[in-house]
Amino acid sequence: MKFIITIFRDEDGMFIAECPSIPGCVSQGKTEQEAEKNIQEAIKECLEVRAEKGMPLTVTTRQVEVNI
Repeated sequence: MKFIITIFRDEDGMFIAECPSIPGCVSQGKTEQEAEKNIQEAIKECLEVRAEKGMPLTVTTRQVEVNI
């Protein structure tokens, strides 16, 4: 399966990775590469837990336009 992830740097310099289509699926790393590797493992674990609990594996994500 393929997933979109986001990676950003927090105020402490750590890279935070999130998978928006899996609620609560977050990881981190000292580098972008480490954060990406860690979120891949987190995604696998989150999917396993959601499957065990009978929850939908993912939620719907959409792109919306906001005029500012």
